[in-house]
Amino acid sequence: MARNMDEKWDAFVEGRQAHLSRSWTGYEIFAATFSAVEGGWRIVRAVEESNQSRYHRRSERFARVMLELVFSNILLGEPADELRAEFVRLMRRTA
Repeated sequence: MARNMDEKWDAFVEGRQAHLSRSWTGYEIFAATFSAVEGGWRIVRAVEESNQSRYHRRSERFARVMLELVFSNILLGEPADELRAEFVRLMRRTA
């Protein structure tokens, strides 16, 4: 759970499905289903909020990068320099 308003995501896991919600609204934005693979886990299915009043969807590529960035960098604390750079590029395209 987000510790303060600067942290934008809450996450919880049920079985093999992870749910990501915006911390300040409580709206679930992503649900990702994982499957075990050699050496770890892989997202095999992801669902993104489609209600434009809850979440402004940009593109499928943006959603993929956002989802991976939240898991890798924010939740797992892994470095994600390439993902951050791609996220910035995609933000500039849609601004």
